[in-house]
Amino acid sequence: MPAFESKTFKPNPLAAAYRANLNRHPFLLFGFPFVFTIVAGSFFLTPAAALRYERHDRKVQQMSREEALSVKQKGNSGEGKRKPWDLNEEYYRLQAKDLDDWEQRRVKRLKGEVDGIVK
Repeated sequence: MPAFESKTFKPNPLAAAYRANLNRHPFLLFGFPFVFTIVAGSFFLTPAAALRYERHDRKVQQMSREEALSVKQKGNSGEGKRKPWDLNEEYYRLQAKDLDDWEQRRVKRLKGEVDGIVK
């Protein structure tokens, strides 16, 4: 018995009819099924993507400002407890600073960096 038996090729009549009609109606037999598959896949994959993002949203939740401050206080055990931040208190603290008494100084540049001074 030989390793490869010789089998005669029997053409499929359905495939031959499809190939003959494909030349006459290319969009109907090739383009439309292709576009339909893409659109249907989009509709079927939308709920799967929504599930993915819903699961992610369940894991990640937004913290309130007080919760964030409590997490910071627990993380910085060496600093002790911080008092809550208050806008009015910060405003008055900045008002107490003397902002009119300042001096303009040039920043030191690295070697070879252009400093913008015309000599």
